[in-house]
Amino acid sequence: MPAKIIDGKALSSAIREYVAAAVAALKKDGMSVRLVALLVGDNAAAKVYAENQKKTCAQVGIEYELRVLPAHTTTFELHTAIYELNRDRGVTGIFLHAPLPGGLDLQDAQYQIDILKDVEGVNPANIGHVVYGHTIIAPSTAQAVIELIDSTGVKLEGADVTVVGASRIVGRPLSLLLTERNATVTLCHIHTKDTPAACRKADIVVVAAGKPGLLRGEHVKPGAVVIDVGINRLKVTDAFGRESEKTVGDVDFEGVSQVAGWITPVPGGVGPMTVAMTLRNTLRAARLVYGLERPLSGR
Repeated sequence: MPAKIIDGKALSSAIREYVAAAVAALKKDGMSVRLVALLVGDNAAAKVYAENQKKTCAQVGIEYELRVLPAHTTTFELHTAIYELNRDRGVTGIFLHAPLPGGLDLQDAQYQIDILKDVEGVNPANIGHVVYGHTIIAPSTAQAVIELIDSTGVKLEGADVTVVGASRIVGRPLSLLLTERNATVTLCHIHTKDTPAACRKADIVVVAAGKPGLLRGEHVKPGAVVIDVGINRLKVTDAFGRESEKTVGDVDFEGVSQVAGWITPVPGGVGPMTVAMTLRNTLRAARLVYGLERPLSGR
């Protein structure tokens, strides 16, 4: 029987409703939720993302401001802009758009963001807190994966989970979050000797490698949960010779869906949930800034 589809759009809609209600409650008490995003240079994709971000924030009542810095911005100037936002009591969340122009270090810039205002959870200090099991704000995509798995009803405790891709904002923090939930985690990377074998034994497989079609049906344990984090744009040609682009994940959806028990589509799976997690993080940041929650306590 084909795998059940994990509908990221439906799940994200419920989270957005929660965030909107909570933001409205804060505003009623005189506390606005205000996210300021920094964009350095004129990267076209980042501009589109920023425009979509503005619309999404408006839908849940979050105030949004985009500050654009010139491409020739120096490290000192970028850090100064971040420091000013850190000190501004009217700003409850900070988002730094990537990529940065050459000469600017993204990780170094992320490290300057106040950990309470870091809505992406990408400050190395925030990721470090995940290691110690008292997360302040976790990376949005890693949280999205956890929420998607939970929605299936499959228990993480005691589950064998294979994560393919060891990036510092998805694979590694996700592995820590999964371990915190008492799953047994195998983290595969470019030097892993037999990634397919690690996938075949897993109750849950998460693929975040950026390689279309990497996970195929023969790599999956029957009935497993498969979460596809990949977003790849492929050129396709129709029967009339017309070229267009198609968004696909890292999973061979057609093949894997005939073996897995649950699977996320691309688009419509992890993507909308990551956006929802960033909105929830923005709410969390505001509550931390206003002292309504303690940094090392749960939500």
